[in-house]
Amino acid sequence: MSGETQDLTITEPSTADGSELWRIARDSRALDLNSSYAYLLWCRDFAATSLVAKENGRVVGFVIGFIRPSEPDTAVVWQIAVDAAQRGRGVAARLLDELLTRLGARGIGNLETTITPDNTASVALFSALARRWGAELRRDRLFATTHFPDEHAAEDLFRIGPFAGVAVPA
Repeated sequence: MSGETQDLTITEPSTADGSELWRIARDSRALDLNSSYAYLLWCRDFAATSLVAKENGRVVGFVIGFIRPSEPDTAVVWQIAVDAAQRGRGVAARLLDELLTRLGARGIGNLETTITPDNTASVALFSALARRWGAELRRDRLFATTHFPDEHAAEDLFRIGPFAGVAVPA
């Protein structure tokens, strides 16, 4: 199953896409970079809760996530990133909308992600998602800097939903 918007195709990732996810994450300079192996595993084991955006067959953006084991009606977005040349075109919003559409069909009613307080682009992206879908957004501190063994910034939990009964944005 794939969704097309103009020249962009959105589909589930395959392991052939893993190296491009790693490249986009590395080049973002905002995400915590996982190992290249981790992105391959995401594309294999979590493809049903992840998506890639492709232009002319080339990965230009991705969202990777999973279903939270203790809350099977909650999807967690682990990372979302868009190639620098594609930013400002709404690719990230399209990826999230498509992910919610697909997961909603499977009974997922809530979405969670964590964002460092200084990541204004991600704060704006997920705040706009909640507004577009008419869903409540709650923001709480999940991990303080003291939780991390390194220089990692605090992470705030964004919980959006429930999505049950909300209309898919036009």
